[in-house]
Amino acid sequence: MYAIIETGGKQYRVQEGDVIRVEKLAAEAGETVEVDRVLAVVSDGDVRIGTPVVNGAKVVLKVLENGKGKKIIVFKYKPKKNYRRKQGHRQPFSKVVVEKILV
Repeated sequence: MYAIIETGGKQYRVQEGDVIRVEKLAAEAGETVEVDRVLAVVSDGDVRIGTPVVNGAKVVLKVLENGKGKKIIVFKYKPKKNYRRKQGHRQPFSKVVVEKILV
């Protein structure tokens, strides 16, 4: 059984027991979060596709940790004009494990 969920503006294909990194959730480590934006659920050949979401379906996620990703360097410059700007960015994320898929 697997489901396609949407969180943080992105879509993920998840099964029970999967560990994924999603955009940062408003929950501390150890807390559970229910995602009700379930776009599709497939179990034993039975496919349920939502319009746009499957009614009554939700996925229970447990937050393992919150953190920041690798640093990305944004460097802008214009040749021959002495214009240089260097900026770094670390995207926050939540590492979660899928506990249950409820239909």
